Amino acid sequence: MGAGVLSLGALGTLVPKARAGNGPGQDAAVLNFALNLEYLEAQYYIYATTGGSIQAQGVDISGSGTQGSVTIKPNPQVPFAVPAIQQYAQEIATDELNHVKFLRTALIGAGEQPVAMPSIDLLNSFNTLAQAAGIGPSFDPFANDTNFLVGAFIFEDVGVTAYHGAAPLITNRDYLAAAAGILGVEAYHAAIIRTLLYQMGSTTQTYTAKISALRASLSGATDDQGVLSGTSPNQVANLVPTDANSLVFSRTTRQVLNIAYGAANASTGLFYPAGMNGTIH
Repeated sequence: MGAGVLSLGALGTLVPKARAGNGPGQDAAVLNFALNLEYLEAQYYIYATTGGSIQAQGVDISGSGTQGSVTIKPNPQVPFAVPAIQQYAQEIATDELNHVKFLRTALIGAGEQPVAMPSIDLLNSFNTLAQAAGIGPSFDPFANDTNFLVGAFIFEDVGVTAYHGAAPLITNRDYLAAAAGILGVEAYHAAIIRTLLYQMGSTTQTYTAKISALRASLSGATDDQGVLSGTSPNQVANLVPTDANSLVFSRTTRQVLNIAYGAANASTGLFYPAGMNGTIH
């Protein structure tokens, strides 16, 4: 999620003090919902590329709600074998880290309190997902380049649909512009991940199909696609998942929560074992 979405120094003019009425409260709730998701993505990428947490990078994770910790295996830094994939991972990690800082600064600048980072599970969650998706009894996204990309695939498409779904809920045009900027960067990330997984061949292509089917099942809608379209033996690349109008899929906050928690209408689970912080949780 991009470093150059908006300059933090420009927040005084781009993110004004919350306005009167119902909009600002909802706007803050939506931004904090996004911040919960950004904590998850940032921790995943930063641990994968550095072996440490976003806190070790100087990021403040305090705020409203219960501050949690990250459950993760020892020494999670990915032993990248392909220099190009390592560089992609490092760039995305910087983007995600900057998104956390940007959203926190935006909320504070608008007179709102950012949510604290909730507890995040980057260990048991992947094992549970692997079993549910039918890709094995366990899965370690930090084991190698390929596993790392599969783990990233789980997050990036969801981030794109979450920001698209949140857009109609935002009343402040400055917030909306910032969210659109983040959505664009998430879409770039998703495209990188999807392209690499497609190029790796049948195994990763099958993984994306199974993960996509699981996400769609959890969201309760036909709102997901793997990196192939069509039926065998005439399948073709599907690097940009869209609806019939070639628009990116959109998910409600409830649908996103279903995926993040691993169950319909749950309030905790999977990546957030104690639930998210904030009004939308």
